[in-house]
Amino acid sequence: MSTEVELGHEEEEAVVAVSNEGNVDPDEYFHKHAFRIIFQTNNFFLPQVRDLIEKGEVINIRPEYQRRLRWSNSQKSKLIESLLLNIPIPPVFLYESTAARYEVMDGQQRLNAVKEFIAGDFALVSLSVLEPLNGLRYSKCPPRIKRALDRASIAATVLLMESEANDSRSSLSMTDIRRFIFDRLNTGGTKLNPQEIRNALNPGSFNAAIIEMTRIPSFTSAFDIPPYVEADPSDYYENPARQKNSLYSRMGDCQLVLRFFALRDEANIRGSMKSMLDRAMEKRLSFDEAKAEVAVFKERFDFLYELFDTSPFRLPADEKGNIRVSAALYDSLMVALDKAWNLRDQIYMDRVGVRKRLDAALSDATILPTLTGQGNTAQAVRDRIKLALSILRPV
Repeated sequence: MSTEVELGHEEEEAVVAVSNEGNVDPDEYFHKHAFRIIFQTNNFFLPQVRDLIEKGEVINIRPEYQRRLRWSNSQKSKLIESLLLNIPIPPVFLYESTAARYEVMDGQQRLNAVKEFIAGDFALVSLSVLEPLNGLRYSKCPPRIKRALDRASIAATVLLMESEANDSRSSLSMTDIRRFIFDRLNTGGTKLNPQEIRNALNPGSFNAAIIEMTRIPSFTSAFDIPPYVEADPSDYYENPARQKNSLYSRMGDCQLVLRFFALRDEANIRGSMKSMLDRAMEKRLSFDEAKAEVAVFKERFDFLYELFDTSPFRLPADEKGNIRVSAALYDSLMVALDKAWNLRDQIYMDRVGVRKRLDAALSDATILPTLTGQGNTAQAVRDRIKLALSILRPV
């Protein structure tokens, strides 16, 4: 079965042009508000790249926390071919998360391709210029080719922690600066979507907790994501069925989890949905606090999963009979349940009534747009949570 999940759109906040009616002096404004990026450049030989990544002490490519769409062996092979031919490739961009430890800002796939080839994880395929090298693995490379690879290098630009503005005139944090640079880097090729950018820029306990929540069995079942049954967690990323799942591959599952925490905080329901999610993702939690959030999410989700007979958040089938799951219906029911959590026993006892009220709302053309999030304003979000609360707990 394939389930279509309607995630909706993360609308950008309106940009309002401001005239210079106040006669602000451009030079003075630049002096007070500009910030300077502090960076250094390094060149890493390919064997160094492999060692730095595998040890995990210097460079962390964090595949679960950035793009999940993976290069094919053909794409990886063409990178190796470019390095052998000394064709310039774009530098990778890293940022310093702690002293002398770096996270990947841009270039994850390139670094991963080098690491895997040097480690012998794939053989070269689909080469066009060096076609006789197809089928070759690093360990079997003739001496001349191996020397060429060992001398090849990848340039890295490293954003240093000193870039964070210490001047009281600037309110920019390191996260703000990273996001600014990331946006400028993310202009060509296959652009990262907003959730992929959030995950790349916000490492930490809360980010790890979001990943953990996407693996809850009821969650993967409700959203038709292949379950996490691998014995070794490092194999989660390699599951081919999961990689083909569009919700997983584009980190839509992480966005779904984040929506609950973004809308659970009433004070955060302001601006665009994108801004709500951005702010929520920047939450800084300790390990224990993050574990507590996992427990809260799992309790609420499991409750709704059982309340709706393992098929929650579903809309009536369309004219083609396709099954649709609504993200707006999901987050409104989750947040409404959270608000009425002390009444969960009464809600469960009235589960037949809850289902009838939800079915009636989904069948009413005047109510359906509110419940399915066709309006994406802050007020529309509040309205649908209020409606979901009346479905769970009639007033």
